[in-house]
Amino acid sequence: MFRKHVAIIAIIMLGFIGCNSNKELKTAEYSDVINEEFTGDLAFETVSFVEKYWRVVGNTGFNKSVYKIAEQLEKDGYVLEEKATDKDVLTYRIETRPLKNPTWESVDATVTINGEATPLLAHDTNRNMIALRSYSTPKEGVTAEVIYIEDLKKLKTTNVKGKIVFAETSPGRIFKTALDGGAIGVITYSNPAYLQPEKNTTSIQFRSVPLDSVHKSWGIAMSFAAKERLKTALAKGKVTLNVQIETKIYPSEELTIVADIKGSEQPKKRLVFSAHIQEPGANDNASGVGAALEMASLSAKLVKTGKIKPKRTLTFLWGDEIVSTGRYVKEDSLRAKDIVWGISLDMVGEDTEKTGGTFLIEKMPDPSAIWTRGNDKHTEWGGRKLTLEQMKPHYLNDFVIEKFKAQGKRANWVVNTNPFEGGSDHVPFLRGNIPSVLFWHFTDQFYHTDNDRIDKVSKTTLKNVGTAALVSAFTLINSDATTAKEILKNIENASIARLDEELKQSKLAIEKGEDVKTQVEIIAAWEDWYVKAAATTSDLVSEISLIQSDIEKTQAIIKEKAKSVIEALK
Repeated sequence: MFRKHVAIIAIIMLGFIGCNSNKELKTAEYSDVINEEFTGDLAFETVSFVEKYWRVVGNTGFNKSVYKIAEQLEKDGYVLEEKATDKDVLTYRIETRPLKNPTWESVDATVTINGEATPLLAHDTNRNMIALRSYSTPKEGVTAEVIYIEDLKKLKTTNVKGKIVFAETSPGRIFKTALDGGAIGVITYSNPAYLQPEKNTTSIQFRSVPLDSVHKSWGIAMSFAAKERLKTALAKGKVTLNVQIETKIYPSEELTIVADIKGSEQPKKRLVFSAHIQEPGANDNASGVGAALEMASLSAKLVKTGKIKPKRTLTFLWGDEIVSTGRYVKEDSLRAKDIVWGISLDMVGEDTEKTGGTFLIEKMPDPSAIWTRGNDKHTEWGGRKLTLEQMKPHYLNDFVIEKFKAQGKRANWVVNTNPFEGGSDHVPFLRGNIPSVLFWHFTDQFYHTDNDRIDKVSKTTLKNVGTAALVSAFTLINSDATTAKEILKNIENASIARLDEELKQSKLAIEKGEDVKTQVEIIAAWEDWYVKAAATTSDLVSEISLIQSDIEKTQAIIKEKAKSVIEALK
């Protein structure tokens, strides 16, 4: 009898759990559920597939990556747009456009110093050795003397006819001048210091040359080891090289793949994640492709089970860096005005114990991109100093920083930030006046090199980035007045912390002889940025009246804090 009652209770409990498991999640539950559900397995598997190919828009590897994404989306329940009905929440499309210029892919290459058995470079171990857009040589290759141009200013006046020009610069920089002088090709070395070339002696950072259908010539990029070996040979006398290159250059089309999870209340309003496919690396940017795909996959699962019911649309875009995102923003002005947030996923899976550096959130332009001091630091990639007119005040910076720091604390994962630098898919959003940030890693000692392979990718990092990104996205697309008020509190706390730090930095600057006027200008810039950032929370609610008093309260606190800081300086 007792056993029967226990069985009945168990059945009832299982039924309750089953019903509860499909219940829509509260915002506070996003992190726990996504941390459990996002394994990083699909992301890592996708990176493993994509990174096998040297990807240029329109070539075999790029297109195979697009169709791999489409295959997974189909499995997850996304319906091809042309087959979808109004009731379908999960849809995707593949956009095709003719390419203005032919696409390119590398096949094979060797460079051999005549008289030596071991090749100077071989494609099977240095797949970045062929400069992008290089043509093939005859099957037997070409053999010619190497001439070293130490002073690039002398290239124009040096007889290079019939020779291979060797210089320590990028091949694209000397390509036209060398060919105009009659050279048959160029071989160059130009790995920057942050790649630690004397340690990573076999790394080659990928390079390019202009497409030249007249000369149909080529460029070779070298590793540190190859450069040193060639210079040693040249020091002994005349050197001839045999260069064998096989590439493919052919007409193709540009593919962009876009997946949408349609919002139920404001379907035109959307958050867009962009991950570019092209480039030859694993972290750059097969990792972004993989992270975005698992994010899209998990989002579909949560939507289908009723755990997430998006009010606004969530979009995932994969394509050609900056080009595809730029087109998405510019092509449809009505769509563009409803893009509320844009986020770039670029180099998001690094095993930092191997690559170096740290995970970074590159902020929208704020005053740290004008006055970079204290804990704010530009990366080795570099950034130019902005002006006050280029500032983009918005809550998105501090919002995602808070979400990612929370994931960092939970997972013992390092999260840092850097001032705006540009160079990825966040730029087209910002140019369209759409709030946007970049998730990435730097410094990376294998950045853009042929040693950026799957062994440098961390499934754990993919999980952490994907999880925090989805927590951020779901919070934003389902935001309401309560969310807005929480974000306003975050802005308030962030502004106070920032103004306290700027007071500290200004005092140090004054001690070093800098004028007070400049320090007051810096404080005023941060005050203005945060006051305006508070006002942008209006895009989180249907009616600004719901949070108008909260905005004004936050702005008053910021102004009062700035006033006290300025008084302390004076």
